Amino acid sequence: MTRSQRSSTLDSARPLLSHHDTEDDLLWQQRSRYHGTDATVARAPHVNDGNNVGDDNDGDDDGLEDYISHFDDDPDNPQNWPASFKWSVVALLAMTAFSVTFNCISLVPLAPSIVRSLTPPPAPSDGTDSSLPPPANLKSASVLLVTIWELGEAAGPLLIAPLSELFGRYPTLNITNLLLILFTILTATATSVPTLILSRCLTGMAVASNVLNPAIVGDMFPSDQRGSAMSLIFIAPLIGGAVGPAISSAVAESVGWRKVVWGVVGLSTICELLFLCLFKETYKVAIVRRRVMREKHSNSSSSSSSSRFRAANAHLDMSTGNLKRGKKSQREEWRKLRDSVLRPFLVVFGSGLLMALSLLGSVTFSYFYVVSVTLPEILEDKYGLSGAVKGLCFMGFTVGSFLAVLICNAFLDRIYIALRDRDAALTQPCSPDDCLPKEKPEYRLPLTILGAFSMPFAITFYGWVAELSLPLPFLLIACGLIGANTMMTLIPLMAYVVDAFGLFSASAMTGVIVSRCLMGTFLPLAAAPLVDAFGYGWGFMVFGVMSGALAPISVVVFRYGERWRQFCKYSRVEQ
Repeated sequence: MTRSQRSSTLDSARPLLSHHDTEDDLLWQQRSRYHGTDATVARAPHVNDGNNVGDDNDGDDDGLEDYISHFDDDPDNPQNWPASFKWSVVALLAMTAFSVTFNCISLVPLAPSIVRSLTPPPAPSDGTDSSLPPPANLKSASVLLVTIWELGEAAGPLLIAPLSELFGRYPTLNITNLLLILFTILTATATSVPTLILSRCLTGMAVASNVLNPAIVGDMFPSDQRGSAMSLIFIAPLIGGAVGPAISSAVAESVGWRKVVWGVVGLSTICELLFLCLFKETYKVAIVRRRVMREKHSNSSSSSSSSRFRAANAHLDMSTGNLKRGKKSQREEWRKLRDSVLRPFLVVFGSGLLMALSLLGSVTFSYFYVVSVTLPEILEDKYGLSGAVKGLCFMGFTVGSFLAVLICNAFLDRIYIALRDRDAALTQPCSPDDCLPKEKPEYRLPLTILGAFSMPFAITFYGWVAELSLPLPFLLIACGLIGANTMMTLIPLMAYVVDAFGLFSASAMTGVIVSRCLMGTFLPLAAAPLVDAFGYGWGFMVFGVMSGALAPISVVVFRYGERWRQFCKYSRVEQ
């Protein structure tokens, strides 16, 4: 088998959803060159190279090498846990992801009625008729009630990921889960619209599953075994998004919206109890620290194992996995936390390419919330639907998204390999026994181009279907097309960011997620004024024109991205 064939075989076998692994592998391989440049690692590096160890501790690494070689085969190493236990953890992560998405989406079709129920009628002394429709600002409040969750999720990842590296996955995950339950209880007991909006923002901020679930999978599984586990924890939110609106609409119609929220509290509490009882720490560095502390306070401090653990503790940076000299101060720990929070902004604003892709991705993502805040009103006013039937109509978006995920999993790597091999045949002639094609992240983008140029037609079609009150199946098809084009654009775009930014991919991805959440919070607020001013047809054509103006970004990056990346130190390829 030639080198080209071997490379193609490896790429085709690589699961699509395991790209988050790239940064920490590169970080360990290049630690001596990039020491201290990026601490936002998805998991602790697996140390296999004794040369890297010796580079930082001036040859005094016998205890550390002894410990690491011992820990690779240690039962406490998450990758050595029984397969049944690891998959039970994956199932628990999927259950948590489902509950979080259900929590987020369940109030979407209920938002207008919730805002009306919490808004007191005008006083008779004002000379107004309480039977009149609510003022226009209540419509903005109902939109904000839906989108404010994303504002919280924009802030959460900036703290959750660094804290999990400082203190471990177990305490970070349990604390955030408890906060999520408390803020959801605040939602269920809210008596005013501002309190309800604040509680939804805080609940979104406490969500840790979107940040820590991929990292925990990376802790437990080798890179070539993560595909199925990652697929499960990414499909679970789609299921939650599909059934959430239908269940919540049916329950709210019979017993009220507060019972929906209390049901979410019960589901989240069950997940947290399972985490407290069954979940174990998966972050290798945190496991090392706890074992060292136990040995330090034990009576067997003179044993060989205790000596080994103390030697490991003397040279291992518990927050990042780096080797260190001497004792690190608490001030330095918090400085590293501050740097981890600020680094995504430095990476995003240091790369024009990443800013352009973030703009394209964030606007595309925000159309989910544009549909979410306009669909309930369309179904009520144009089609006369309510209750569970109205909630079922939200499944159109989810079905389209699910089909796009299947398409990306089936074709994303195949397109990459085909373009790579074609480019190698045209530009790099080589002998059959020695041919190594050039890897280019831009080969990930053809599906993004397709999704970006199809989105203007999908969002415009959605608006005109509502304007002309076409049969309901056309509206569901429009929702499905928007969902499909959203996933078709975002999944390859995220894979491109991971490939293009390599060592800094976690920081780049965090920056993309933050910009996406901010756009998802505020852009849907423009939907109501546009519809009031121009109607659904012409109002949504404004969104279509905006998408059409941004779509060429995908073509420009595909054509000139390799050259563009060289202008940024975070994505520059050393020649």
